[in-house]
Amino acid sequence: MKAFGVIIVIMVVVLLVGGVHRRMRNRRRGEVRAMLLGEEERALLHEKVPLYARMPVGLQHKLEGLAQGFIHEIGFEPCGHLDEVTPEMQLIIASQACLLLLESGYDHFGRLRSVLIYPDAYQVRDEMGVESIRLGESWRNGSVVLSWESVRQGSRNPEDGRNVVLHEFAHQLDQFDGRADGLPVLKSRSDYPEWTEAMSASYQKLRTRVERGARTVLDDYGATNPAEFFAVATETFFEKPRQLVREHQGLYEQMKRFYGLDPLEWE
Repeated sequence: MKAFGVIIVIMVVVLLVGGVHRRMRNRRRGEVRAMLLGEEERALLHEKVPLYARMPVGLQHKLEGLAQGFIHEIGFEPCGHLDEVTPEMQLIIASQACLLLLESGYDHFGRLRSVLIYPDAYQVRDEMGVESIRLGESWRNGSVVLSWESVRQGSRNPEDGRNVVLHEFAHQLDQFDGRADGLPVLKSRSDYPEWTEAMSASYQKLRTRVERGARTVLDDYGATNPAEFFAVATETFFEKPRQLVREHQGLYEQMKRFYGLDPLEWE
């Protein structure tokens, strides 16, 4: 019985300490996010991240805070022949990643702890020994991998529907519950039926068009599986909103509800 009592005491202490750490972390996160960017940093985003430049000032300021919190909490690691990850690179990546947190109700990217950056496309070998060239990856164990050249190109052109940062961090939201299935945690249980109906219909429509060789606003890669469809739909939602709402109105409405934003209003 004494041993049981000691275990209970230890558990209580662990819970109390954990609660203190969470409160300290949340307070520090709030302090960092309350800080606005300097004029040089804002000028950088206006030049390098056109999506930021299009947004209303209020959303820009909120995004700045989220980006600074992201940089404060997440480690950036150079890979391959990349010598360093500069503050400019960190800000360009963080500002686009945090666009997905802006009004979605997600406060962070779950288990994410590090962003690994290669200078360009990189080669990987899977467990079967098959080699492939990649531009980015999202791992469920807490890392996102990015090609800097792809980040740079995707940031510079906000209308091509291809943005590796939006794509891979959409995967992180999808993986928030531990599964990569194209079904992220929604705001309300009542949202799931409409989400499932709209996403399934657009996914099947894309697969049919790809099989026929027909072009569509959604990249063909989205037909791979539901997880990739959600990531591709996210890229398209932010970069080609007018075309997306015209071809997939139901999908657009679901993405608008999920992210809490309407990029059509920024045009």
